[in-house]
Amino acid sequence: MTKPRNPPTLLIDCDNTLVLSEHLAFAACATLINQILQRHEINKTFTGPQLQERFVGQNFRGMLGALSREYQLEIPPIDVDVLAKAEVEAVISHLKTSLEPAPGAAAALENVSQRKPAPTLAVVSSSALRRVNVSLQKTGLDHFFGDRVYSAASSLAVPTSKPDPAIYLHAMLRLGVAPNECIAIEDSPSGTISAIRAEIPTLGYVGAYTDGERDRMAKALKDAGAKVIMNEWSELDRCLAEMGYPAA
Repeated sequence: MTKPRNPPTLLIDCDNTLVLSEHLAFAACATLINQILQRHEINKTFTGPQLQERFVGQNFRGMLGALSREYQLEIPPIDVDVLAKAEVEAVISHLKTSLEPAPGAAAALENVSQRKPAPTLAVVSSSALRRVNVSLQKTGLDHFFGDRVYSAASSLAVPTSKPDPAIYLHAMLRLGVAPNECIAIEDSPSGTISAIRAEIPTLGYVGAYTDGERDRMAKALKDAGAKVIMNEWSELDRCLAEMGYPAA
């Protein structure tokens, strides 16, 4: 394993990595997706958990694109833009009332920020920038990242979604770092693939999953290219050490 620069830049996914947002987001998405399918006279409905199992790590545009291909829906780009904005507003309304941080995330980030020298911390997400910022502010994590928050849905000239590596490439360009100077932290196969395609060593996080799901997701993240698996944020120091960055 190539040892990252000491200290590395930590590029951290947001949804279900820093914050426990996916169940809230997919509940809102299911309502909107079912309305779209009904308008196109498609006799199919989805629950939030069904969408989450299939599309975890992807944003609404990626989900809508996949379902459009599957059900042969012809949705003009301008309508996709309108629907994507509606999805952001629906999700944010859920997040503002019920969102919680991932257990131990704040303490782990505070601890790693005290290292000398301390790593640069950034967020790299598929979700819309406004949604990510609301999530960070709601959970009190925003001060760790400043303006180093990058969104595949909002920060790129052409919106995309993980597993496309474009948002990781964009974040590294903005931060002025190379792949071997970074460690990505991801909870989903699509996010892990995105980071691996950008040639970034990746740490897989499974703490947002139930005990019964963790072994399966750990294997899925390993299969996608994650080098080390972190079960809880309290294990961050150990995991960074395994990836070549021990605490001083």
